[in-house]
Amino acid sequence: MPKTKPSIKEQYKESINYIKETKYHILAIVIIFFGSALISFFNPDKFSFLDAFLKELVNKAAGLNLIEMLLFILQNNLQSTLVGFLLGIFLGIMPLSFALLNGLVIGYVMAIASEVQGPSVILRLIPHGIFELPAIFIALALGLKLGLFLFSKNAYNELKRRAYKGFIVFLTIIIPLLIIAAIIESILISLIR
Repeated sequence: MPKTKPSIKEQYKESINYIKETKYHILAIVIIFFGSALISFFNPDKFSFLDAFLKELVNKAAGLNLIEMLLFILQNNLQSTLVGFLLGIFLGIMPLSFALLNGLVIGYVMAIASEVQGPSVILRLIPHGIFELPAIFIALALGLKLGLFLFSKNAYNELKRRAYKGFIVFLTIIIPLLIIAAIIESILISLIR
């Protein structure tokens, strides 16, 4: 009897189970992200080199209408999460680096924004990350787990399993979260302008 294609509900359930299996990898990514965010938040003078990167990002987004902004944010987030996941194959070094760098950028932006507009601005920035950050954390954790396949008993089979399960999670959990995040973020940005 031929195998039947799993339903969306079954794939979603499989994704949730794989995320649970990846919980320690997620925890590691979260710790690195928030640790580096705290470092740059409390030492913004040491991270002013990020100004050029942020200015370039702002210039790319300048003048975009709501739909263009949504697509820009979605493309940016999809690209970075997919790259973070796929490049995890190299011992998980890239996902760890991405978590560190993203944390540094977020902490720095929060520090500069709170200097200009006061600490309450941090509360206004929270809605931007409610869906986006979990998607990023999961994607980077999947990349980290993917890269650690070498330490498994049957490395080749484990690589195939982790890549397959990671792609299922990407399709059923990460992409929907990033779409919701892009909608919220683009609306909030258009309201602020």
